Order: sequence, then C-alpha cells, then structure tokens
Amino acid sequence: MDLVIQSFDLPTDAVDAFKVACVARSVKRKLNSARLIEIQDDADTRKAAAALGAYWKCDVAFVQPDLRLADFRVLAMDMDSTLITIECVDEIADFAGKKDDVAAITAAAMRGEIDFEQSLRRRVKLLAGLGASALDRVYDYRLRLSPGAEELTGAARRAGLKTLLVSGGFTFFTDRLRERLGLDFVRSNTLEVAGGRLTGEVSGADGKIVGAEAKADALRDVCAMIGCPTDKAIAIGDGANDLKMLKLAGISVAYRAKPVVQRQATLALNHSPLSGVAEWFADQ
Repeated sequence: MDLVIQSFDLPTDAVDAFKVACVARSVKRKLNSARLIEIQDDADTRKAAAALGAYWKCDVAFVQPDLRLADFRVLAMDMDSTLITIECVDEIADFAGKKDDVAAITAAAMRGEIDFEQSLRRRVKLLAGLGASALDRVYDYRLRLSPGAEELTGAARRAGLKTLLVSGGFTFFTDRLRERLGLDFVRSNTLEVAGGRLTGEVSGADGKIVGAEAKADALRDVCAMIGCPTDKAIAIGDGANDLKMLKLAGISVAYRAKPVVQRQATLALNHSPLSGVAEWFADQ
C-alpha cells in the first residue's frame, strides 16, 4: 500500500516522522501532501499512522498504489457543509431571526438523531412569510465554496468523471452551483414561493423529499444512466443523511463530517481541502 498524508500546511518534520515510523521505501512530496511508497499495511503501521496524523493534524489515507481517478465514473457530492461551507437553511433562517432554532434542528438531523425529512419540513415551516429575496442574499453574501472545491471538480472532469451534486437543500442554490462549477447532474428540494415570500412548504424531486434514500437513488440513477456500477463512484458527505449514498460508492469520503459518518466512510478529510480527494490517486 501507499500512504498519503496531507493538510493545509504539511511540515517537513511531519513527513520525516511518517517515513521513519511507517518504514516507507521512498516519498513523493508535494507542497502540502506526501505519498509514502510501499508501506506495510498492518495493524501496527495503521496505529502509528493514526497517532502521527493526530499529532501533526494531518489526514492519513492508505491507498492502492495503482489506484487512478480515471478508474471511477462518477463524483457525487453533498452540498451544505461539503461542497460549500454553510448550511443554507440556517443562513436563510437568520434573515427571519430564527437561526438558532433552525440550526439546532439541522445539527440534530446531521448527527442522525432525528428523521431528516421531518426535520426539513419543521425547519422550512419556520421560514414562512420570509421574503424570497433572502435567498439571493444568502447566495451572494454568505455562500462560499469549500476550499479545493473547484480544483476537485476540475480534476474529476479532466479524468472523465460525471459530477453529481445531491442535496437535502434547495434548487435555488444547487442550480446556481451547477452552472458555476459546470456540474453534470443535480438533485435537491424546492422551496415554495408565493407572492414573493416563502410559504413554509418544501417539495422534493419527483414529489419525494431528497433525504437519505433519495440521495442513494440519485447516485443509482446517474450510474445506471451512464452504464456503470455504483462502486465506480466516489461519494462525499458530512451528515447522517449521506450514509446510504456513501455506502453505495466504491470510495466514500467523510468531509469535516459528524462522528457517525467518520466511523463508516472509507476515508476522511478533516484537515485538508476538498481537492485532497484527488491526492489519493496515482494519476493526479
């Protein structure tokens, strides 16, 4: 196996420590990542790598040496707190003076403590009567791409992957991100607006709220459309409503994720940008 270590600022001392502790044959170094070649994949090496990762605050991934990004066909991504840095519904609620109430429900849903669909309807109900212009203000002034988002989607596109943005959030944002990033597919929910104000109602794609099951269905649908099994997908998410989608993918990525996701994903990024996903592949 190879061992890829990375962070926003990976010091040389960290790379040297990993090379000694993990007995690497050689090291390929980039600015904020390093690939340690021919690592013994055993319990002691994994324990040492995990301890060093915690000490140096860097992400650690054991990967196949010949694994290529081009071996995959789909890159599926959650939106809120994954592709972007915010939870859109929480920021919309801020304009209604209800951010704390909505954010508490969001956090519980992402931890898997309450049903996602019910929680979404509860949160949207709290937005009833808010001027729809609040959506523009959230997009224009608060929505930011996660670091490395453009680099990752660009790398996926060059490698021939189709990109899917699948979100329990809203079409107002996913449609704009689709155009902005050149994404191939999006699936999300629609906020109902009447007379220039939010009604407090929300609808999903094909009448079904995009929650955990609908996210998994979206990945299945895209894979079927392009003629590949779901294990040819890379899926990235952070919350409990991403788990069913993540379980279908050949590689599942926990990005700044809740503990329930960290425990079940193939690999995790807690310190590196989203573009760190591409560093795991030999052709990047």
